[in-house]
Amino acid sequence: MDKPRIKVDFNELLDKDLVLLSKTDTREDSDGNVVILSEGLHFSLYEHNEYSDGEIEYLYAEGVVVPNVIQENPIAIWCCKINEKGITVVNE
Repeated sequence: MDKPRIKVDFNELLDKDLVLLSKTDTREDSDGNVVILSEGLHFSLYEHNEYSDGEIEYLYAEGVVVPNVIQENPIAIWCCKINEKGITVVNE
């Protein structure tokens, strides 16, 4: 990867630019560093998928940490608001 990123599941989008990030106040990045989450913290995100046909897919995005106020009974306390560049998909 080009830089440390936080792994997310882009299937957990709450809106076109809002993805669930964490049930706790910490997450581990792709380099193994523990990151303490707080509102306004900028993040790089990724998802890696390998399909049964051998296709490999990487999804990347950039965004900022926001509290999960969109769900009435939140399953995660933190979300990431994806910037205007959206989600980039790279297939190999």
